[in-house]
Amino acid sequence: MELIIRSNPVQIIRHQICSDSCENKGKQEESRQNIPKMFSEIQKVTDKAMVFLQKKALSALYIPKQKLHMAMNNTTAPKVQLLYDLCKTTFTPSGLSSSPSPQPIHKLCSLLDTFGPGDVGLKEESPDDDRGHGFFGLNRVTRWAQPITYLDIHECDSFTMCVFCFPTSSVIPLHDHPGMTVLSKVLYGSMHVKAYDWVEPSCIKESQEPGCPQVRLARLVADKVLTAPCGTSILYPKTGGNLHCFTAVTPCAVLDVLAPPYREDLGRKCTYYVDYPYSAFGNDFPQGNGAQISSGKEEESAWLAEIETPDDLYMRSGKALRR
Repeated sequence: MELIIRSNPVQIIRHQICSDSCENKGKQEESRQNIPKMFSEIQKVTDKAMVFLQKKALSALYIPKQKLHMAMNNTTAPKVQLLYDLCKTTFTPSGLSSSPSPQPIHKLCSLLDTFGPGDVGLKEESPDDDRGHGFFGLNRVTRWAQPITYLDIHECDSFTMCVFCFPTSSVIPLHDHPGMTVLSKVLYGSMHVKAYDWVEPSCIKESQEPGCPQVRLARLVADKVLTAPCGTSILYPKTGGNLHCFTAVTPCAVLDVLAPPYREDLGRKCTYYVDYPYSAFGNDFPQGNGAQISSGKEEESAWLAEIETPDDLYMRSGKALRR
């Protein structure tokens, strides 16, 4: 259906008045009184046409390739509002609120555990729509070229609420969260998570050979696949796997709450790393370093080297429900 309004409303009204000129004054007066009504009727037709065309346009909007249909309205989803309210009372610009009680975090986890894709305006993507051949398929290079979509829900000085939507095999490389608490909830799909915490006291090795990086010892905290529905994961500044890497096993989406958010001028810069097996550098620790690895525990440790932001980290912004 196509509705096109070509006539000028003023010309229509003038024509109507002229056609009535041969009528008596009473009818002329009646026509003049009908002018506001005619304007109103024409405006109604125009408004209906605009609403129809807007609905047709909005129904065609989607995130290409990932087919993540977003809720096209400005109303706040009830759960998103609840999450915002709880975050606002839990976090401050310096991190957790002054209360030492873990109860607020437990409440956040309990709420996040109930979230599904529809609560943030997403529709779960079928693996059949991923245009690939599975996580270990032949077409992985093609899928790597598909971007990870970042959906911003809310950001302030105290916390960030956001969603990451992954096509199969896409990766957010190993990175840290300095001084931050992060809660992550897989909304749909399957994701492999590998996470580390720094070994304390810190153990740093600097190689004398050119081209060899400085490395720091870290302890493996998690190396597993999370599949929705599953519980909320949480990391803290020094525990829980503060350095982690995400790899999409299937199309998936993750809702994140970061508190406080990244801010480089306050020392919260996102740094990327590459991990090396513990055996790559051995157990020859620098003089005076107290860190030691027990025999048989080598597989639970790794050496991490800082790297520049990867060139192949392909991410774009999308739209999500706003609070």
